[in-house]
Amino acid sequence: QVQLVESGGGLVQAGESLSLTCTSSGGTFDLFPVDWYRQAPGKPRELIATVSSSGTSNYTDSVKGRFTISRDDAKKTAYLQLSRLAPEDTAVYYCHQDILVSYYKGTYYPEGRYLTVWGQGTQVTVSS
Repeated sequence: QVQLVESGGGLVQAGESLSLTCTSSGGTFDLFPVDWYRQAPGKPRELIATVSSSGTSNYTDSVKGRFTISRDDAKKTAYLQLSRLAPEDTAVYYCHQDILVSYYKGTYYPEGRYLTVWGQGTQVTVSS
């Protein structure tokens, strides 16, 4: 079973920076986009950044210019650099990837089966 493991969250003051890491246990990490989501208390989970398999990045407006997403396929790792943090950035941050697998729960899929993989989340808290 493919897993994504995040790390790097913590408590910082407004204006400071953090770097989040997401490492995959899968063998096809390099073939698919990686997304970072966040979920603040009482709010739905929102997509904030995506990096394609070719390295093209996209951001939601609220983080554009402050957050940077990247990936190192040799390490099967994606990164999210958070800068100029504000209290409204406080949330649990999740990485996510939709991957195509041939085997799932003991069944072989000759044309592949898409599998949604989420990390366990890492808490980012920004104090004012």
